[in-house]
Amino acid sequence: MTAPIIGFIGAGNMATSLIGGMLQQNIKPAQIIASDRTAEQCERLGKQFGIGTSLDNAVLAAECDVLVLAVKPQVMQAVCRDLPRERKPGQLIVSIAAGINCASLEQWLGEGSAIVRCMPNTPSLRRQGVSGLFANASVSDTQKQQAETILNAVGISLWLEREELIDAVTAVSGSGPAYFFYMMEAMTAAGEKLGLPRDTAERLTLFTALGAADMAVHSDVDAAELRRRVCSPGGTTEQAINSFARDDLPAIVERAMQAAATRAAEMTKELA
Repeated sequence: MTAPIIGFIGAGNMATSLIGGMLQQNIKPAQIIASDRTAEQCERLGKQFGIGTSLDNAVLAAECDVLVLAVKPQVMQAVCRDLPRERKPGQLIVSIAAGINCASLEQWLGEGSAIVRCMPNTPSLRRQGVSGLFANASVSDTQKQQAETILNAVGISLWLEREELIDAVTAVSGSGPAYFFYMMEAMTAAGEKLGLPRDTAERLTLFTALGAADMAVHSDVDAAELRRRVCSPGGTTEQAINSFARDDLPAIVERAMQAAATRAAEMTKELA
């Protein structure tokens, strides 16, 4: 079977990360083409990765078996409408733009287009990402595997049964890194108020977060059980957790994530 040609329209940070990850997964540079608005970015990508580049989205779209749309949501409609309706037969479209649903993409690209909608997150730039994926009815099992290959190059991917669950993915993992960054800010500031030098408080916070996440990922029990194991009766950790509980931390988190999911749904309507 001939190896698929994968094209990227838009060559920003996420696309660059995906390309770099795929090349580390034994996908050949000859299989990848990227386009960008500027000749400088195309030249940089060509030198960095040894891949083909183009300034013409229509030419790129005609050559690719898989077309990854990695442009900002605000310009997605214009980019899609400028592509020819007659593209390579059996082409898979993978969109990593937030807020653009499959119905809009199919309207702009042509009825019956095979579309996978993705919600990656920023840790993908460190190849520690997680992506929620949804495929429309035109996507084959082989095409699903192609989408997984692309997204798994920068982390893991999880398939969703209903497209509207993308809004929940946005609330949990798409926006989620910022929640942890906010917690890190607060812990660092609190450590400084307790008398630690700021750089010491920051490093203690960051590496505690890193270690806790690693333990949770590789543990055979859930986070609640890991928390219980750290909370010795009458100990220091129990006092901190009790303080969080009095302030109703679970409800605070739930309201914040509901706000994110609600905004994600609003953006989908606005961008349709």
